[in-house]
Amino acid sequence: MQVISSKDNEIIKNIRKLKEKKYRDIENSYIIEGIKIVKEAIAEKATIKQIVVCEECINDGELDKDTLYEIAKYNLIYVTKKVFDLITDVKTPQGIIAVIEKNNANKGIDYSQDIIIALDDLQDPGNLGTILRTVDSANLNQIILSKNSADPYNPKVVRSTMGAIFRVNILEVENLKDELEKVKQNGFKVMVTSLDTKSSIYDTEYNKKVIVIGNEANGVSKEIQNMADEKVKIPMIGKTESLNASVATGIMIYEYVRRKIGK
Repeated sequence: MQVISSKDNEIIKNIRKLKEKKYRDIENSYIIEGIKIVKEAIAEKATIKQIVVCEECINDGELDKDTLYEIAKYNLIYVTKKVFDLITDVKTPQGIIAVIEKNNANKGIDYSQDIIIALDDLQDPGNLGTILRTVDSANLNQIILSKNSADPYNPKVVRSTMGAIFRVNILEVENLKDELEKVKQNGFKVMVTSLDTKSSIYDTEYNKKVIVIGNEANGVSKEIQNMADEKVKIPMIGKTESLNASVATGIMIYEYVRRKIGK
């Protein structure tokens, strides 16, 4: 078994570059880390370009024999702990990293879904990851993401998705307004969250709607609000005036789920 021990190894240098968005875009790849998410990548048949294992972690028993047998079918390399520490992105690594090809083939929008989530310049990677996970939990399979939103392949986003990254089609668009106009032409109505309305999320129907969630600081942009068919807000009876973007998204998605289960 050959073990890479040099930080100057070309494979290691290329993997380290994937910590930066521009290289993720160039290579059309991103990093996942941890035993559970690597197993999920295998189960979901993600395109795995490389798997890196810390040699010492085998001796520590972190990686069981079944996992080692499964990952041996892929392009697998072993590295020393010193080298692994250069590429890991977590404080307590489990000793396994994989390089995944982005699932960003232009599949187009699935108009058979009841609702679609669109994110208008969402900035926080944790929020984006949580929203992807919530979308997946409701058996929805896509989100529309504006150009200036957080990178969905940022390591923090990927960790937050808990594997949903492999199942949700992420449509990154240059112009969100133009994309929403196309969606409207396919029988959907655009619904935005806004404080400037008396309509509640409990007053609307969740059928053929695009729910637009806005930027954490500024909300949904004016141009998107102006072209929206409907504005709604989450009623709050306490003193807090607004909610975290991922929390607000979760509340609306699960109002949709509640009604779907009720039917």
